[in-house]
Amino acid sequence: MNGMPLRIVLDVRHALDFGIGTYIRNLVRAMGAIDQENRFVLVGRPSDLQQFPGLPSNFETIQYSRSGAELIDHAAFPLLLRSLSADLYHIPLNAVPLLMPKPYVVTIHDMSPLLFPEKKGVQHNRLLPYQFRRGLMRADRIIAVSAATRRDVQKLLGIPDERIRQIYNAPDPRFLEHGPDATHRVNGTEAHIDAHENERKRILERYQIDHPFLLYAGNIRTQKNIPRLVEAFAVLRGDLENHPEYKDLRLIIIGDEIFRYPAVRRAVIQTRMEHAVRFLGFVPFDTLRIFYESTAAFVFPSLYEGFGLPPLEAMACGAPVVTSSVSSLPEVVGDAAMIVNPENVFDIARGIRDVLLDDDLRARLVAKGFDQVKRFSWERTAREVLATYGDVVAANRRS
Repeated sequence: MNGMPLRIVLDVRHALDFGIGTYIRNLVRAMGAIDQENRFVLVGRPSDLQQFPGLPSNFETIQYSRSGAELIDHAAFPLLLRSLSADLYHIPLNAVPLLMPKPYVVTIHDMSPLLFPEKKGVQHNRLLPYQFRRGLMRADRIIAVSAATRRDVQKLLGIPDERIRQIYNAPDPRFLEHGPDATHRVNGTEAHIDAHENERKRILERYQIDHPFLLYAGNIRTQKNIPRLVEAFAVLRGDLENHPEYKDLRLIIIGDEIFRYPAVRRAVIQTRMEHAVRFLGFVPFDTLRIFYESTAAFVFPSLYEGFGLPPLEAMACGAPVVTSSVSSLPEVVGDAAMIVNPENVFDIARGIRDVLLDDDLRARLVAKGFDQVKRFSWERTAREVLATYGDVVAANRRS
């Protein structure tokens, strides 16, 4: 961006969220590393702002103590934003307050609120789709995190192509710290590897994991297709009941609390897999990385993803990945994953079985996975987002 420095306000109220938090934290850090000219104001709760230590002097923080979940926030948050007299506002997910000042950029991570609405109160069900559409329709620019999401925005809302910019996400760089390229960056490599191996054993023992396991990580909402994953796992267990290595295979699901999803619980009971399926809820980052590194295969048979970070996180940790043939997933994983039909239980089971039993295929997927992850970087994402800011401000100054 040329000319006078811009004053840019970023809403960081969701910096602690599961997937969107990864986007906010890493985008802000990457912009801090490459942009010392523009002025950035981060607005969020104290717990959100604590995620950004050590930013350069062109970053400041403003506390806003509310979460954004109440009707009053549609007026109170915009009122605060207007007082900051910015050149541009960036809402990094599509939860745009109804009275949002312009110009603003919104990042759309997926269209699931319109495609897979969750059953909540009547007021919520009416307001959310309206807020969702309005937030995008009024935006000066929409950042879509994949080509699939960009197409969804155009198809569902009829927003012209020139107002949408496709900018990919990337995995959290911390997932790359133990990959094949990491060893030369560490002094005392052998001691480092030993310490990491000891940590891995300690965490697996703490969770009492002493069998080979498949892993799913993410939330458990309807579009994530967890009941079919459980059914496919049951089919696979039947196929492998006499296998010397995999006869006692387990399925570990990291994410939401299961009690919110009765269909998932039903699938476990109906397949009689209670003894072999474990739900761990959310786990700390280092624990999640150990699970990625230790799994026999990472399985992500989602019916719909705006981008799909977990398969890339798993690849960064050296896990072979089995994932879906739909929405953004083939675009993100390329030829580095086993692709299955997520609506066919037997095809999901077949894909997992091939990855477990074919050593050459496993090795090929792991190697390709490390290469695929390198196609995505937060520095590139940050540069493209900054260029988008410049385009919006220039267009507003011309009009």
